[in-house]
Amino acid sequence: MTARFLPRLAEGHGIVAEVTLFRTDGTTTPVPHTGGSVTIDRGSTIRRTCTVTTADVSLIPRTAADELATYGARLRIAVGVDYGDGSVELVPLGVFRLDAVDGDPVFGPVTLAGKSLECIIADHRFTAPYRAAGTIVSAITALIIRSIPDAEIVSTIDDAAIGPRTWDVEGDPWAAVQEIAAVGAAEVSCNGDGVFVIATLPDVATTEPVWTVAAGEGGVYVKATRGMTSAGVYNGVLARGDNTETGTAPVQYLATDDDPGSPTYWDGPYGKRPTFYSSSTLTTVLACTNAARLKLITAQAPNATGDFSSLPNPALEPGDILRVVHPDRTKELHQVQSFTVPLEPGGDFPIGTISAKEDG
Repeated sequence: MTARFLPRLAEGHGIVAEVTLFRTDGTTTPVPHTGGSVTIDRGSTIRRTCTVTTADVSLIPRTAADELATYGARLRIAVGVDYGDGSVELVPLGVFRLDAVDGDPVFGPVTLAGKSLECIIADHRFTAPYRAAGTIVSAITALIIRSIPDAEIVSTIDDAAIGPRTWDVEGDPWAAVQEIAAVGAAEVSCNGDGVFVIATLPDVATTEPVWTVAAGEGGVYVKATRGMTSAGVYNGVLARGDNTETGTAPVQYLATDDDPGSPTYWDGPYGKRPTFYSSSTLTTVLACTNAARLKLITAQAPNATGDFSSLPNPALEPGDILRVVHPDRTKELHQVQSFTVPLEPGGDFPIGTISAKEDG
């Protein structure tokens, strides 16, 4: 992304979207679309989903050969801006397994629907007991390439050993990936290029915002809501590990909301409301600490949320830190949870956040 991309979002610009279909027979087809969107949600098991509307009825499989070329096909979607000077800048929004094609075979329109590549791993359930051991990165890599041999995997975490763990028949391999990642306080997801990324969630207090959503002239702010709830909100997570296979002593760590200024402060009027997490992959206090702190982010998330709309920014990622300047000039720091990018001009761009903190 170039330096002029974000400033251009606040100016008049044309939205450009490219959708490409990669069939299983090796052929590639550009999809002239009339609408659609990509939803990216950290809270969903499959982080990215897409729908694309097109008038091209030839994309509906009609023969056995068509079906063979379509089942397992992939969509690649990119969205960006037309600078009006003959140049276009696109941001990749995802690589998706094509899961559905539906429409009138004569008159159209046709709707294509897909999910990002995590779904391939999640659907490849264990048909025999599966044992993971070694380190975080090696165990996650083994699970991913079990289903996608040519997958590209990038890790930005400090690797560490895990306790051996065996999953039963019918177990979910993608859930296993996330359980292993928790040992390093990390999450795993596919980015816009279809690369599997092992990374920790940025800290709101110490991470520089990637984008300012401001009201007023030259800003991209449209509207916002602010809310709080105690439903399903915990202010402590006790993570425990007990691995009989290694013979190590049980370990645990209690992570709590230790911010006196937080409405869910552990020692405050909210009270003590813990939740619990256990895994045999946790064999050290440090691993329990990492897992507990990661789970605490999600456990606390609903307590103070901000959901707002802005002019679309396809370059965002879940976990990104935003600075929001409201019409009354108050400022907040938000961490992105979810958003939907339209593939056509004029679409709404709501952004859901994990948390919202006052920005001094």
